Amino acid sequence: MTDLVLVRHGETVWHAENRYAGLTDVELTRRGHDQAVLLAGWAAGAGLAAVWSSPLSRARITAETAAGERGAGLPVRVDERLRELDFGQGDGLTSAEMKARFPEARAAFEADPAAHPLPGGEDPHLAADRFAAALRDISAAHPDGRVLVVAHTTAIRLALCRLVGVPLGEYRRLFPRLDNCALTELRLTGPGADRVALLQYNSPIGAVR
Repeated sequence: MTDLVLVRHGETVWHAENRYAGLTDVELTRRGHDQAVLLAGWAAGAGLAAVWSSPLSRARITAETAAGERGAGLPVRVDERLRELDFGQGDGLTSAEMKARFPEARAAFEADPAAHPLPGGEDPHLAADRFAAALRDISAAHPDGRVLVVAHTTAIRLALCRLVGVPLGEYRRLFPRLDNCALTELRLTGPGADRVALLQYNSPIGAVR
């Protein structure tokens, strides 16, 4: 049995305008760094066995803060499979800008984001598979442990759908948001970590003032 605490990175400079941040390496805001410090305070008393992160800097810096001297006191391990979904031509754009540039593709995406990824974007089914596989490998590496995994909102929501057995096309409806540095916790048990329980979703750890 392994408990995986999935956390979206701290706030970025694209947050205020709600721009889609896929593989672009977007910087954290001051508030984002403060959220990471708050996460470190939680991590210090969370009994963590390990900390894993996406390679993208917004996640890695959040994870390094949480894992550092003020936090869990652990090294950060990076797995490329924990990166965000590639949004293709949508990367860096707002929803309104997408509707102006490719209205039909945006409408199809809103109707079923798994069947109709944004133009030039990654297949959400493949993204869900890679992220879920990474989580199962992390679980196998830390049996009977609690692990912090810092990653990204869409990749986490896709993996949640894959692991709990609901259609990927429902991820925007079933999991409408993930707040920065909020806690989503899964328990993986059984052979191959194939039994999954959702222990908490988008739980706040406190407010940055």
